[in-house]
Amino acid sequence: MRHVDEYRDPGLAQGLVAAIRAAVRPGAGRPWTIMEVCGGQTHAIVRSGLDALLEGAVELVHGPGCPVCVTPVEAIDRAHALARRPGVTLASFGDMLRVPGSRGDLLRCRGEGADVRIVYAPLDAVRLAQEAPDRQVVFFAVGFETTAPATALALEHARRLGLENFSVLSAHVLVPPAIEAVLRGPACPIQAFLAPGHVCTIEGLAAYRDLAARHRVPIVVTGFEPVDLLDGLLRAVRQLEAGRHEVENAYARAVPDDGNAAARAVVARVFAPCDRAWRGIGPIPASGLGLRPAWAAFDAERRFDVAAVEAREDPTCRSGLVLAGRLKPPACPAFGTTCTPDTPLGATMVSSEGACAAYYAHGRGPRAAAGAAAP
Repeated sequence: MRHVDEYRDPGLAQGLVAAIRAAVRPGAGRPWTIMEVCGGQTHAIVRSGLDALLEGAVELVHGPGCPVCVTPVEAIDRAHALARRPGVTLASFGDMLRVPGSRGDLLRCRGEGADVRIVYAPLDAVRLAQEAPDRQVVFFAVGFETTAPATALALEHARRLGLENFSVLSAHVLVPPAIEAVLRGPACPIQAFLAPGHVCTIEGLAAYRDLAARHRVPIVVTGFEPVDLLDGLLRAVRQLEAGRHEVENAYARAVPDDGNAAARAVVARVFAPCDRAWRGIGPIPASGLGLRPAWAAFDAERRFDVAAVEAREDPTCRSGLVLAGRLKPPACPAFGTTCTPDTPLGATMVSSEGACAAYYAHGRGPRAAAGAAAP
């Protein structure tokens, strides 16, 4: 398949692995500790065994780039409270239905009689509101900069249609503030980052250049195939060895330097940055997207007054340490025992982009925890 198979080519991958190993000089600070931010990148790394191939040269650490995983418990609980209201239909992406909140997950909520629907795009939720004018349809909006434009377009479309029975519960979050929070964490070991290519198709590179300059860390934008990731790692290692801290674009076939101006414009019309809590991590300033005052009529939190819902995290779940790059999944005592995809304690075991789900799906046991920071 053109433009896919070449990025999975074993020969190219082996050549890049050899180049990375050759670029790493023995000495203090090795192996280099590099965080891949995106959960999709984590799954590709674990599935392809790239971390094992680079053992001793590069220590790969998994970051908070799974939007389902970082959606806080209080957001899940607000969705529960809305779904249980008479006359309300809650629409959500399918991977949100099994994320545990304080009172179970939305799948259980639906089993108890709530009207919870799976949609594949925000416009599907708008269509539900058109087809059921006697019901209030709430779209549970999650995701990074990549999915926020679609939510914004759906809101603009609903306003043009004059729909008074459509609203959004926004849990959108932004990647650069999360990287900032990781870097400001206690004794942060991360020396370089692989930035998520899909997010950068929207946002461009400006915010990452600011981060690289202020924190003096290399940041390389990569794709999601093995050759993409190895190319990004080689660039990051060469920067580290040379003492440089720049932003490089290793995904130029998809990421323009200035991103997508039209997508950013529609987001700016509808949303404004706000402080947001991240599951297991806590509040991160200016890391979320909340509806602007002009869109208050479409804000489900205001319309239904659910902002003050009390939430509680399962104390045995260590997903926050996983998301912050401080713990690898098999090092968690609950991994594979009390926490499995069938009985998840946290979102990192549920989501298709969750690090715990990646390790479980690909048979990674306790040995994969070697080199992980202590909890």
